[in-house]
Amino acid sequence: MPPQPDITLILAAAGQSLGIGRNGTLPWTGLKKEMAYFARVTKRVPPSFPSNKKNAVIMGRKTWQSIPAKFKPLPDRINVVISRSAQQIEGEKGEIWVESLTKAVEILRGERGEEVARIFVIGGGEIYREAMKGGFGARRILLTRVEGDFECDTFFEWEGRERWVKRGKEEMDRWVGEEVPGGRLEEGGVGYEFEMWERVD
Repeated sequence: MPPQPDITLILAAAGQSLGIGRNGTLPWTGLKKEMAYFARVTKRVPPSFPSNKKNAVIMGRKTWQSIPAKFKPLPDRINVVISRSAQQIEGEKGEIWVESLTKAVEILRGERGEEVARIFVIGGGEIYREAMKGGFGARRILLTRVEGDFECDTFFEWEGRERWVKRGKEEMDRWVGEEVPGGRLEEGGVGYEFEMWERVD
């Protein structure tokens, strides 16, 4: 039996407070290369996996609603949406609706497991917080650290940070599957940097 896929969180967060959202949208605009990086990383299936596999992206209802209609579902990925009021159904765009993160992971490691290569949690704040707790196997964070203190109402709550280690560029490139630009980048006057963290306990 193949090993069950780990859970990786992927997010962009600003300032010391790690702000990730405001009024249901991103607090910044214009980071097109960062968005393209997100798309490539969450789509890319490592060559060691069979060609019929796809990655899965798990998100909350508000994150799903914040995606423009023309981009839904996120293409070439299994889209799973969490809503407390949902029963397990397939939505009109092919997305899977479930009532909890537990159920989402259960499906992706169980009945849909043959289809899944990697599992990414892509937001929002509550889903990230739950995925960081024990029991879900969140082993990795792909963090885009955005410079500046933007006005935010949603934050990435990184408890137990002492159990996480920032990996070097070589390790990040190897896991991501491409040469990730190192150091400070800038788009539209906004600076940012790509990082990878792994849990070590």
